[in-house]
Amino acid sequence: MTPTLFGRWQTRLLLLATVGILITIPFSEPIYFSVLAYIAILGLFWDVVYDFLQKFRWDRDWPGVYQLLAAIWEAIFLLLIANTIDLPLLEVSDLETGNFALHYSLVWLGRYIVSQTLMRIFFPRWRFRGGRFL
Repeated sequence: MTPTLFGRWQTRLLLLATVGILITIPFSEPIYFSVLAYIAILGLFWDVVYDFLQKFRWDRDWPGVYQLLAAIWEAIFLLLIANTIDLPLLEVSDLETGNFALHYSLVWLGRYIVSQTLMRIFFPRWRFRGGRFL
């Protein structure tokens, strides 16, 4: 599947709104829901960059290793932004690095697994529409 920009956005938001929230609930602190919201907001901007870069690949596809590298970069970027700019609802002093890493990793892993397995089962046309639902 070669996702379109709108397909990327729809898939990202759907998975964060379902899988991301389910994984965030056990952390039971509101700050992790703020982290989830910033992952979604910043991810919309990152998807524009990823869509642009993907067009330079010969098969126009984004392998899993690149998705892993993008996830690591997004986590580092979010921490850097949170440490340099006061983001609303995200106090860095309340955010423990170990818990952030665990939360972010679990959310990313959950999103990745669901997008590679359950999405293909429950939404068979999703792949052929470039990741779009609407």
